[in-house]
Amino acid sequence: MKRIAFLVSGGGTDMQSVLDAIDDGKINAVPVLVISSNAAAYALTRAKQHGIDAVALERKAFGDDCAARDRALLRLLQEYRVDLVVMAGYLGILSPFILDAYPKKIINIHPALLPKFGGKGFFGMNVHRAVLAAGETQSGATVHYAANEIDTGEIICQASVPVLPDDTPETLAARVLETEHKLFPEAIATLCAE
Repeated sequence: MKRIAFLVSGGGTDMQSVLDAIDDGKINAVPVLVISSNAAAYALTRAKQHGIDAVALERKAFGDDCAARDRALLRLLQEYRVDLVVMAGYLGILSPFILDAYPKKIINIHPALLPKFGGKGFFGMNVHRAVLAAGETQSGATVHYAANEIDTGEIICQASVPVLPDDTPETLAARVLETEHKLFPEAIATLCAE
């Protein structure tokens, strides 16, 4: 059974979809740790409600030393003997030494069909605004391995949703999020079955 850690920054709805699938026996894993870059993230409350250890590693606690924060993050992952790191709305950028320590064991979900609309600055509503501004007819979600360059890791799976003529960033985001909540647990279930 794989030991999963979640990296989060916000509400944790993607994490919740995975926790629900674990609870339902659809994923052969045990969630052991939640690490947030934001001490006020509701994802930490979700973790506590599930009896999962939760830690906030905020940037401000480490000054400008992102490497020090990531060394603390790596120590936690090692201490909890984590097999799979699940980035579920994590806005931090991981240092190369973390990626090297967990090759093909750190995954992320992105709210677009990569390689389009990925990279620095493409997160949250920024992605959906860009999709609409580009006149795309399809958007969706991508699960991929984390890599040194943002959103460039090997794609594990994708699911598309139509972009409707009357979509706003908010309506498109809601439809993409619904897709994420199905795609992410399915991808993790596959990885945990290997």
